[in-house]
Amino acid sequence: MRLDKYLKVSRIIKRRTVANEACDAGKVLVNQKVARASYDVKTGDVIEVNLGSRPLKVRVLAINELANKENACENYEVIE
Repeated sequence: MRLDKYLKVSRIIKRRTVANEACDAGKVLVNQKVARASYDVKTGDVIEVNLGSRPLKVRVLAINELANKENACENYEVIE
């Protein structure tokens, strides 16, 4: 799954266009490297999003095409 779509489906970022723009601006790191929106997310990847005042660092646990509000947080675990 594309990185921008994963960020939207897992509800880390609300909108896919915002996720795409964050990737283009270099504010999203995957495994400590700047990642493009087209990066193919894999289980075990560590994603760091530097939007707002506090960066968010998560580890990918699962990749689901569809996730509702209740189970979206099961796709990742917050680190730190």
